[in-house]
Amino acid sequence: MDKGAVVALNEVRATAEQLLALVADLDDATARGDSNLPGWSRGHVITHIANFSEAMTRQVDEALAGRLIEVYDGGRPAREAAIEAGADRSAADLRTHLTQAVTTLLASWDKVSPTDWPLPILHRNSNLSAGLQATWRELTIHTSDLNLGVTPATWSEDFCLHLLDFLRPRTPDNTHLILESKTTTWENGTGEEVKLTGALTDLTAWYAGRPTPGPITGPGPDLLPWP
Repeated sequence: MDKGAVVALNEVRATAEQLLALVADLDDATARGDSNLPGWSRGHVITHIANFSEAMTRQVDEALAGRLIEVYDGGRPAREAAIEAGADRSAADLRTHLTQAVTTLLASWDKVSPTDWPLPILHRNSNLSAGLQATWRELTIHTSDLNLGVTPATWSEDFCLHLLDFLRPRTPDNTHLILESKTTTWENGTGEEVKLTGALTDLTAWYAGRPTPGPITGPGPDLLPWP
């Protein structure tokens, strides 16, 4: 198996375990509480993770059968409507949905053989390898978004470097962005030099548009949208 896939799959398994443990004692009041995403409760985030997991399971299973299928029936409008419809369910229902969806997705990823990773999927018009990386991002970032005590400070160096590279299109035009931590210097773009310093996890969280657990030094530019 490709080394990158091994790293991503191991981290997906660990993050899934962390996520399910985090919501194991979720009660209704906590589920209604605010997440770190504007306008979304924790119920919204949990519903989104569960729905994404079901959608990605379908991508994997159909790809392994030699077929392509849409990520969400009805596209983005249906995706958004499903999140709103599911967000106010009881904590028990949210927890059950999340557990079943994530567990089933992990089982599907376990069926992928080393020669299957290039198989195409419609998620971002990519392949199973990229779909695994998307799963890595979704589970890791949204576990922090739940605002239940897990922050980007827990993100691994492998994940931070992957996410920074995925988000390269966020760097504004005519900007040479330098993110410098004690262990890593990451650069992107050309033009006027803008340098920020801090912990790698904080710099990555900032670049992803998330709250930073620790301080960042430097003039942060206005970033472009997520790719």
